[in-house]
Amino acid sequence: MAAAAMVASCGSTSNKKGGDTKAAEEEGWIEMFDGSTFTGWRGYNRQDVPAAWTIEDGCIKINGSGMGEAGAKDGGDLIFDQKFKDFELELEWKVDKGSNSGIFYLAQEIPNQPIFISAPEYQVLDNENHPDAKLGVDGNRQSASLYDMIPAKPQNSKPFGEWNKAKIMVYKGTVAHFQNDVQVVEYHLWTPKWKEMLDNSKFSEDKWPEAYNLLLNCGGDNHEGLIGLQDHGDNVWYRNIRIKPL
Repeated sequence: MAAAAMVASCGSTSNKKGGDTKAAEEEGWIEMFDGSTFTGWRGYNRQDVPAAWTIEDGCIKINGSGMGEAGAKDGGDLIFDQKFKDFELELEWKVDKGSNSGIFYLAQEIPNQPIFISAPEYQVLDNENHPDAKLGVDGNRQSASLYDMIPAKPQNSKPFGEWNKAKIMVYKGTVAHFQNDVQVVEYHLWTPKWKEMLDNSKFSEDKWPEAYNLLLNCGGDNHEGLIGLQDHGDNVWYRNIRIKPL
């Protein structure tokens, strides 16, 4: 099937139903998306869902505005309205050609500020066609990377139009990113090394002190926060979104 045709269809039959869902619930998984409604979701710093987000063939889709990050008239990032501390988050994503998005975790809602001012980001990107893949250092803006800090290695993302599996694990400050069933990133929050990474990133104290201070104590005093999906002005699809508190 051509890539363009694949992008047009989410393939809703892959969403977990029936006995699979019941077994997952017994193991402690919370299904964050039911495949047909935005129950549990809302816009970042708002109570409704921005119109740029729709549900298409059992997937959550951000419809690209072509106007960059949150540039659409009724765009903006999407969050699940519950905070988590230690967890495993699993989902699948695919991008249109040249598309960019991200998965945020431990996010706080800061009035009049973007979500990424307080949250680490699991990068979602078409590595072959989006210029951000060639920026940063050593590929640290490519898919599954800790954005602008740690490159995902090995870099095993699939091309635009194909589904990728993502998993993020957070446990007592240790964070791991997985892409297509391979661990590609590991780091430790609230440590001298975490401070060093921030110092060498776009969020450094001299470049962006407010972001630096929020990220330094990522998750706030309780070390918990929100899960978010980014509107970066491009077409991106998400499905099979679930989380297991640890």
